Order: sequence, then C-alpha cells, then structure tokens
Amino acid sequence: MTTVTGHDAALQTFDRTTSRWGRLTMIVGLIFSLAGPVYLVFFSGLEVDQTKILTAFLAIAGTFAVIWIVEPLTYYPILGQASMYQAFMIGNISNKLLPSALIAQSAVNAKPGTRRGELAAVMAISGAAMVHLFSLLIFVGFMGTWLVSVIPQNVTQVVQTYILASVLGAVVVQAIVSLKQLRATIIAIVVSAAVVFLLVPAIPSLAFFSTAIAVITTAVLAWFLREKSARLVKDPEGTEPAEPRNR
Repeated sequence: MTTVTGHDAALQTFDRTTSRWGRLTMIVGLIFSLAGPVYLVFFSGLEVDQTKILTAFLAIAGTFAVIWIVEPLTYYPILGQASMYQAFMIGNISNKLLPSALIAQSAVNAKPGTRRGELAAVMAISGAAMVHLFSLLIFVGFMGTWLVSVIPQNVTQVVQTYILASVLGAVVVQAIVSLKQLRATIIAIVVSAAVVFLLVPAIPSLAFFSTAIAVITTAVLAWFLREKSARLVKDPEGTEPAEPRNR
C-alpha cells in the first residue's frame, strides 16, 4: 500500500488547483480574445458572412496550424502543466518565458520534466511576467516616446536585426547545457542543418514548415536512436522519474 506523504499531498493539490484555474483563465482569455471580432461581425454593421469568416480562418490555419501542434509538444517537456497555462496566456514563449524557465532550472540544478523543474519554471515565468509588466510601465508607458527619440537609429536597427537571434542562441546553449544529452543534441544539430541548408533550398515551399519538420524529425530520430538500456534519472525531490539520460 502506497503511503501519501504531506509532500505528495501538496503536489496533488497543486496539480488540481493549477488544472482548474488554468482552464478557467484560458477560457476567460479566449472569451475576451473573441469579444472584439464577435462584436464586429454581429453588431458593427459590417457585411461579414460565414463564408468570409471560414475563408479567413482557413487562410490563417494554412499558415499557422502546424505551430498549433508543434509548440505545445515542444514546450511541455520543459515547462510542465502549470507553466503551460502561464506561457500560453502571457505569450512570447520562445524569446522570453522559455529562456527564463531554462535558466531557473539550471540555477537550482533541476532537470526539465521533473517536479523540481516544473516548479522552477512556474516561479521563473511569474518573475519574467512581473519584470515585463514593470518594464512596459516604465520604458513604454512613462519613457516610450522620449526614449525612442534619443536612441540613435543605427542602434535601433542593430537591435531589431540581432536581438531575437541572440536570445534564441542563448536558449539553445542553455538547453544543451541543462539537458546534457549528447546523442539527442547531435541529432538535433544534424537534422536542423539538413533542413536549413539542404531541404529548404531544394524545396522553397517548405520554408514555413521547416521548424515543424526539424522538431518532429528530431523527436522521432532521438526516440528510435536512443540508448535502449538508459536508466531513468530520479527526480532530486524523489517525486517521480525524469527522462532517460542518453550518452
């Protein structure tokens, strides 16, 4: 018979609470997101019929539908359940929230996919959101127009060109250092290079789907080429096993 400790009971309560309130807040966010379009369609007098709505939806789905599937599958193993609710409500996941979670997990020596890693991600995302709000209030709300006017144009162009690449590059390095899975890392690098330098130049129409292709291919190859005898690495908190450690 399994004995439920106070620690386990607290984690179970945490799961139930985050699941309940996470779903409720996501539903509320969805309602607010759709409130504007619904008003325009039914109350503004615009001649928008079901055919136009369906056509616009299909056009957007044709562009972004792959991301709807790839992003949750990619982020969940690192963020966990509670942080997924936070991340998709806040936004800017790849360039703000994911780096914050990885750095926090590395700082407390927590493996992604473990309870310790999930709690670290929750606190990191909460901190990142607070910093973002205060930054917006100060640098955009109070200093926005003046700050833009005093920054040289060439500096602005450099920031716009390189800031995203530098942030994503730091995330990649942080993920490699944190996960310490050499085999999966090599597979990811080889697949990404093949997609960028071979597949996309050969078939330019696949450029938009390159990220999805690289992610799915890497996941499949990493699974089939994994070390079959790999042991499960125990969560430092002892609550559940983490992912296998590959060599």
